[in-house]
Amino acid sequence: MRLRTQVLLLQLAVLAVSLAVGFGLVIAGADDRVRDEYAQRALAIARSVAADTGVRVAVAAQQGRAVEADELVDGPLQRQAAAVRERTGALFVVIGNDQGIRLAHPEVAELAKPVSTDPSKALAGSDDVATDRGTLGESVRAKVPIFDPGGRIVGFVSVGVSTERLAKETRSDIIATTLLALTALGIGALGSVMLARRWRKLTLGLESDELVREQGAVLHAMADGVLAVDADGIVRVVNDKARALLDIDAPVGTKAADLGLTPRIAAVLATPTDEPLAATVGDRVVLVSSHRVHADGRDLGMVLSVIDRTDVEALSREVDSIRSMGAALRAQRHETANRMHVLAGLLRHGHADEALDYLEELFGSGPGGALLAGLGNVREPHLHAFLDAKAAHARERRVTLRLGDQTWLQGTLTEPVVATTVVGNLIDNALEAVSGQADGIVEVELIADGDTLFVSVGDSGPGISFDDPDEVFAEGATTKPGDHVPGGRGMGLSLARQVARRIGGDLWVADPGGERSPAPEHDPPGALFVARLPGIIAPEPDEEVER
Repeated sequence: MRLRTQVLLLQLAVLAVSLAVGFGLVIAGADDRVRDEYAQRALAIARSVAADTGVRVAVAAQQGRAVEADELVDGPLQRQAAAVRERTGALFVVIGNDQGIRLAHPEVAELAKPVSTDPSKALAGSDDVATDRGTLGESVRAKVPIFDPGGRIVGFVSVGVSTERLAKETRSDIIATTLLALTALGIGALGSVMLARRWRKLTLGLESDELVREQGAVLHAMADGVLAVDADGIVRVVNDKARALLDIDAPVGTKAADLGLTPRIAAVLATPTDEPLAATVGDRVVLVSSHRVHADGRDLGMVLSVIDRTDVEALSREVDSIRSMGAALRAQRHETANRMHVLAGLLRHGHADEALDYLEELFGSGPGGALLAGLGNVREPHLHAFLDAKAAHARERRVTLRLGDQTWLQGTLTEPVVATTVVGNLIDNALEAVSGQADGIVEVELIADGDTLFVSVGDSGPGISFDDPDEVFAEGATTKPGDHVPGGRGMGLSLARQVARRIGGDLWVADPGGERSPAPEHDPPGALFVARLPGIIAPEPDEEVER
């Protein structure tokens, strides 16, 4: 059975039960209400007759003498009772004396006889309302006392309304109530049918289970993560991809503030952000953007889109390494070409001694290994070539790159991309810091302790400008103008720290430099960063033998 049919039948059932209960109570009390209404009417008639002066005088005149039926047939009491019965439609109007003898009755044969029901309560001075059976059948009757002008009880008046008439009135009320209930049920059924049609139109003919199934299929088949919150910040939709990328375990219905999102992602979720921003979640790099949803002038909440960029960032780091090597080769080629031109000129003009002196000056400082003094202490091939490339790049930017005195590294990197990512980001930031200085200096020191690599990079720049030096590692934190790539700038140091921590290491600011370090204990005196990268150095085979 289709859901809209189920809903229609359920609505009809609810209407039917509600109407049955409500109108059933009305019908159940209809007989009592009509009976009470007729009793009050009979009581009012009886009181009216008992209060009539002529009736009181006539009844009082019958005291102390024998009652003769012939005298009563055309007497004033009989005429008065008949007139009242005719006007009110009562079944009977009976007038009796204090002995319970009828002085007026609808049937003449009953005159001067005792009444068929007990009049003692009325003769005692109280009104008596009851349903009883007499000579004229069952009726709702009321008995009230009659007082003479002196206040003495001299008789009573009994007025009755037939229960058959009462039953007709009750049946009439029940029929009217039933018709009203059926009309309400019909209107409710018509409204339910119209609602079902409206529902079908809004859902394009799809059932709710089909809608849920299709929504789930679409959301969970998407390559991007989707997180939707309503206007109150409650999570309403989150697909599997978003759970994986944002590390979300909370169920739908959780407040966005309780999801454990990083500050950068939480800020994007709170404020519409059309331009994708790069953010880190654990060991992943994601692009996040958001937009607010409005419908019919109402704010329905926010939708956050999440794109995995981890693989792209890994490729970017490798490309950066290749680009650095390319820059080094280009710089070395340029350097070699210049030197060869000098040598060719000296030899062409017969200055052999000067050419020999020039070669001796260049010995150990050419492409074979001399742009960076002390590079021979770095025997790990990846970092050796990488530092050589960075030295050539620094020289092009008119910056001096030098190795610290304690630098010593041998063995082989087990994760060269991790090492080059951290070292490369630190050197690049240091080069940016000293760019524009006449004698900019960047110093790198690499020390191996077992399988752990310690890296320190200092510069002669102005130091870190943030109030809290650790803010330099925040996503998007930068003093450089943003570019047009998704995510902008400010991700280098954040990624470097993330990479270091992923392998159990860390990256921190050892000295912020500048005004916060007026008397630095290191040279150059600018900012100093230190990284610890455990487990990334494998000893060379001969080292294993020696150990």
